[in-house]
Amino acid sequence: MDNERFLRLLKGAAALGLWLAAYNTTLPFSRWLTYSLFGFEQGSGIGNAVQFFLYDTPKILLLLVFMIYVIGWLRAGLNTDRVREYLKGKGRGAGYVLGAVFGAVTPFCSCSSIPLFIGFLTARIPLGITMSFLITSPIINEVAIVLLWSLLGWKLALAYIAVGLLAGILGGLFMDALRGERWLQPYLLEQMKRPALQMLMTSSGRLRLTADDRHRFALHEVRTIFSRVWKWVMLGVLLGAALHGFVPEAWFAEHLSQGQWWNVPAAVALGIPLYTNVTGIVPVMESLLMKGLPVGTTLAFCMSSVAASLPELIMLKQVMRTRLLALFLLFLWLVFTLTGWLLNALPFLLS
Repeated sequence: MDNERFLRLLKGAAALGLWLAAYNTTLPFSRWLTYSLFGFEQGSGIGNAVQFFLYDTPKILLLLVFMIYVIGWLRAGLNTDRVREYLKGKGRGAGYVLGAVFGAVTPFCSCSSIPLFIGFLTARIPLGITMSFLITSPIINEVAIVLLWSLLGWKLALAYIAVGLLAGILGGLFMDALRGERWLQPYLLEQMKRPALQMLMTSSGRLRLTADDRHRFALHEVRTIFSRVWKWVMLGVLLGAALHGFVPEAWFAEHLSQGQWWNVPAAVALGIPLYTNVTGIVPVMESLLMKGLPVGTTLAFCMSSVAASLPELIMLKQVMRTRLLALFLLFLWLVFTLTGWLLNALPFLLS
C-alpha cells in the first residue's frame, strides 16, 4: 500500500471515528447541558423540550451529513440506470415490498429517515419505492416489536407490523399511480437528471473513478443538500420539542374514548403533528388502552404519530412541493383511519 493511499485511509478512519464519537455523545451531552448546566428540572415540560431539541438537532444533522456522503460516494461509481433496470425487472410490486422491508429494519424516526429518503431520490431510485421506505421506516423497528409483544400481546404486535408494511407498500403504489415525482422540488429533479460523474479512461481503455473523484463528488452532494435543509431541520426539531414537552397524552384518552365514528379520523389528524418514535409510543399505547381508548383508535393514533410529524413535514417541504406533501398526508390519514375503523368494528381480531 503506497503512502498516499494509507494517508487517505487514515483520514477516513479518523473522520468516521469523530463522527461516531459525536453521534454517540449527543444523548448524554444533551442531558448534561439541560439538567446540569442549565439547571432545568427533570420531567418538567420545559426540561423535556430543551433536552429533546439539544439531542435531536445534532443527531439528525449528523445523520444527514453521513448518509448523503455515503450515498454520494456510492452513487459516484454506481450505474444508477442498471439499478433502475434491475428494480423494473423485478416489477414495481417487488420494489415496494423491498422498500417497505428495508424501512422496517432501519431504526429511524420520521425525521431521521429523511436523509436516506433524499439520498435514494438523488440516486434515482423510483419515488414509489423510496416512499415505501419513508412510510415504513418510522413505524416499525425490532425494539418496538419486542415491547409490543411483551406488553400488549402477539396479536396486536402482528397487527402493527402488518399495517405498517401494508401502508408502505400501498403508499408506494399510490405515489407511482399519480406520477408523484412531478411534484418534487425543482432542484431535486435536476440532481436526479444529472449524471453522477464523468468516469476517467485508463490506459487499458477501461473506465474507472479515483477515490479523490468520489470523495469530491460526495462532499459536493453534502454541501448542496445540507445548505438547503439544515435550517429547516432545526426549525422542525424546535417545533417537535415543543410538542414533545407540552402536549399531555391524557388529553387524548379523555376526549377520544367515546367510541363515536369520528373519533378515529380525529385521532389520526391529532396524531400526525406530534413528534415521537415507535419505541417511545409503545408505553403511550399501553396507557391509552388502560384508560379505555378503543384498540382501533389507539393503534390509528399511535401509528399516525410515528409515521409523520410537523417537524418531518417542514423538512419534507424542502424536497416535495405542496401538492405532493398534501397527497402524502392524505394517504396516511386514509390508511390509518380505515385501519382504526376496521379494528374497532371487528374487535375479536385482537381478542
